[in-house]
Amino acid sequence: MILQPSHLKTLCEAAIDAARKAGAYINSQSRYTQTVQHKGGTHNLAAQVFTEVDLASEKIILDCLKPSLKDFDLALLSEETKDDGSRFEKDYFWCIDPLDGSLPFIEHSDGYSISIALISKAGIPHIGVIYNPVDNTLYHAIKGHGAFRNHTLWQLHPKNSMTLVCDRSFLNHPRYEEVVSKIKARSQGELKIISHGGAAMNAMWVLEGHPAVYFKFPKAEEGGGSLWDYGASACIFHEIKAHVSDAHGQPLALNNPLTTFMHQGGICYASTPEIQAITQLLIK
Repeated sequence: MILQPSHLKTLCEAAIDAARKAGAYINSQSRYTQTVQHKGGTHNLAAQVFTEVDLASEKIILDCLKPSLKDFDLALLSEETKDDGSRFEKDYFWCIDPLDGSLPFIEHSDGYSISIALISKAGIPHIGVIYNPVDNTLYHAIKGHGAFRNHTLWQLHPKNSMTLVCDRSFLNHPRYEEVVSKIKARSQGELKIISHGGAAMNAMWVLEGHPAVYFKFPKAEEGGGSLWDYGASACIFHEIKAHVSDAHGQPLALNNPLTTFMHQGGICYASTPEIQAITQLLIK
């Protein structure tokens, strides 16, 4: 089934409704101390931790989106639900992170969000919805129709300083000082460093902090975030004409049959092609 523009609009509205409802629930729980549980499969603490709020948020989102699975013959991939492989059979699949940034949520700080994408079997994002319940900011995009911030067509406005957005684990990376030094040398003025968000808000902070970059080096071990961490933000970046790719400049593998993790290629989000080119040199 090939989705028409009217179908995509309907599905985007459903994703926005789901994200807002989940966000309202998450906000109601944000002041309480959460019981933290751990997953296996990666050494990265940010990717291991989850709470009952993650699970409840997922249920809210799925309750909103489940009718669309039948109505539009869609598959489903969600972080807290086992991957059933249907994303390789259907033409499109929902790709959902019900609470991206569990660490900042547990710490009662900004940086967590709901991330919902609709991705084709070929790995092309067609819808991206990211909702930050901390400040009630909604980001969304539909392929071919532009990117929006709080339902207003979004245009980037350059700041006076350069921003490096990174995962907190990168602060202890052997190349951290080198990277910071080289970016400072190529930027004009102050370099701002943000290191406390989940992947979805990290990407949005690149756009909010333009000129800015967020990247991860490729690595051998599993990790580096998963499909649900990057599907929605990739759509928004495409539509706002910013740069998103793996660390080698290739399109993100958003329907990899071998793994949901992104460690093999790494990621690179840059607000301009020039910043992306500088980052490519650093990664090499």
